[in-house]
Amino acid sequence: MTISEDPHLVVAGLLRRASRGLLLHRSPARAWYPDCWDLPGGHVERGETPAAALRRELREELGVTAVIAGIPFAHLRSEDFRMEGLGTRRWDGETVNRDMSEHDALAWLNHKEMTGLQLADPRLPALFEAALR
Repeated sequence: MTISEDPHLVVAGLLRRASRGLLLHRSPARAWYPDCWDLPGGHVERGETPAAALRRELREELGVTAVIAGIPFAHLRSEDFRMEGLGTRRWDGETVNRDMSEHDALAWLNHKEMTGLQLADPRLPALFEAALR
């Protein structure tokens, strides 16, 4: 499917450190999914592959250059988007929050530590559990 057929294609990445993955807290001022925890990522732009979009988003949001796994670990659909989740275990650079207007916190968590958090999607703990095995 190309971006012109699906204008709300988004990509999300799971950066792993041992048994934990990185979640970002979306700023309360965000238009889409404000004030909740989510995976890093964003919209796939016209002409981009999901892997290229995720590399770009991780560089913009976190200041890292990542090696992206080719096979998605998740496909999610909602009324407003279609998401491909891609994983990475290797990246260059230290993860830092590069834009406080987008995200106001980041945390390395496992699926159990996500309990009680306001999440962008209730399926995130199950995705983390499966992907971090």
